Amino acid sequence: MFGPMSRRNFMSHTVLGAAGLSLGAATAVRGDESLPPPSSRATLPRGKIKDLEISRLLLGGNLLTHFTHSRDLRYVYNLARHYNTDAKILETLAIAEAHGINTLVIHYAPAAIAVLQEHRKRGGKMQWIMCTAHALVSGGIDAFKQQIDALVEAGANALYISGLEGDFACGFLNDVCGPDADERVGAPRMELLTQALEYAKSHKLPVGIGAHRMGVIADCEKAGLPNDFYVVTFHRQNYPSVKLYYDSRWCSKPEELAALMQSVEKPWIAFKVMAAGAIPPEVAFRYAFENGADFVLAGMFDFEIPTDVEIANKVLAELKTRSRPWRA
Repeated sequence: MFGPMSRRNFMSHTVLGAAGLSLGAATAVRGDESLPPPSSRATLPRGKIKDLEISRLLLGGNLLTHFTHSRDLRYVYNLARHYNTDAKILETLAIAEAHGINTLVIHYAPAAIAVLQEHRKRGGKMQWIMCTAHALVSGGIDAFKQQIDALVEAGANALYISGLEGDFACGFLNDVCGPDADERVGAPRMELLTQALEYAKSHKLPVGIGAHRMGVIADCEKAGLPNDFYVVTFHRQNYPSVKLYYDSRWCSKPEELAALMQSVEKPWIAFKVMAAGAIPPEVAFRYAFENGADFVLAGMFDFEIPTDVEIANKVLAELKTRSRPWRA
């Protein structure tokens, strides 16, 4: 097994990882064979969102849909597309399950959903927390409803309104990092967010609201929206490229966000905790859990999963101080 790995040193280990790591899990996804049951390595603690029991560490879907947040290194998108083939995605899901990760978070992407369904046909038990692909921003409520229907029909276990959609509805700019990210550019449209939430909840699944801005959480709590959980960006600020802003600073006020979440009684899934690969998982996971996150969502290539699960287990076992009660 390799030592700690991040996407910063991905290139030096890609060939070895693709060829040799977790061969037992790899053989489980060749041909039409059924998947074996999770091994004894499946030790991750779990929490609940309503009746859905999920592992404290969740598998992020961006890398599986080849969206890498690689700043200006444009070739990395192409590299991820060539590496994460359908067969590799199936292998990644099997490895995640074998190490105790039982839930994937992913946006609406028909090609990826087809692969996820294939995993289930082969006996995979991975649960799906799914969001629309910015439908509310680009197509309005009708497009949002169409994508929600498609996600439910595909087999989603929970739904959420994406971070970009939450930002948009609350008057914030989309895809903006840095010191101006929390500045509103328009008035909140809570009626739009309420309408979207009500439609998603009509499917009788747990439904969350995503956000990159702490103002979204404040607006939703003030309005008393009945969402079941939040999916919110959260990471510390002291990493080398933080002043560059571009595609890295997704949480400009972490201390204020942690303080705000103290009074929020709904479960919190923290994402972008590694600031798109700028913060090592040892630091990122500990920071998120110590400061109140109930779950950590992490994008992981297949070869990163064993080490990241080991790190998460170690952090959770050593967790002595926590600023917020567990809400899940």
